[in-house]
Amino acid sequence: MDEIDVIDRGAAAIRAHLGGPFPKTALVLGSGLGKFAETLSDIRSVSYGDIPGFSRSTVVGHAGKLVVGNAGGRPVAVLQGRIHAYEGYAAQTIAAPIRILKTLGVECLFLTNASGGLSEKMQPGTLMIIEDHINFSNFNPLVGPNDDRFGPRFPDMTDAYDPGLRALLASAAREAGVAVTSGIYVFAIGPSFETAAEIRMYGKLGADAVGMSTVPECIVARHCGMKVVGLSVVTNLATGIAKQPLSHAETLAEAAKAYGRVERLLANFLAVLP
Repeated sequence: MDEIDVIDRGAAAIRAHLGGPFPKTALVLGSGLGKFAETLSDIRSVSYGDIPGFSRSTVVGHAGKLVVGNAGGRPVAVLQGRIHAYEGYAAQTIAAPIRILKTLGVECLFLTNASGGLSEKMQPGTLMIIEDHINFSNFNPLVGPNDDRFGPRFPDMTDAYDPGLRALLASAAREAGVAVTSGIYVFAIGPSFETAAEIRMYGKLGADAVGMSTVPECIVARHCGMKVVGLSVVTNLATGIAKQPLSHAETLAEAAKAYGRVERLLANFLAVLP
């Protein structure tokens, strides 16, 4: 089965399970943020296992459901969990869900994640609007034959995270009374946490937070012509800055603490999205 067939079958399966028009805005919920899907009204959902081209994450905190409903008065599709390169998934497998969303008519993709702060100012609980990213993983989901149906062989990554949407997200945060900062996100493939030497290097390169997701989805979405906006929840100080060993349990616990502010921000942003 070739990739185009998988994408077409995935889109057809979603239409069959959910019915009705598909939203033009989609969110990918990172570690510990999946509860946002439960706040939608008029919910319809389907398990990733029932969608060709969608793979179920093996990581705790990623439920593996596509949920469609309304938030902030706007129809929205929510991916309750994601897959990661460190789980062993191939480039085309990671690209497929985003391309299926594009086939269904999605125009705006909101990516969220949990990350490690690269300085003392990026304390756990900090919400960071992603200005730009550094791909330090040696992984790119566009490797392999180019699918001209979606985009060019050599896509431009200028303004990978849309400036207008970033400004709107910052405005929505002020209106919601939610403190945010902005910064550069560096993508490391994982699954091991970074060494202290690597963290020092990332900081010298100008990064503010580090994580193991988001960048592959951003690259695929931009290749497809989608607008992208991103929010990173800092859940820990990175290795060499933190005073204790790092763990995924800490990531989930700190994301849960920040969740209320993230929910208010997402709802407010969706309400004012043009």
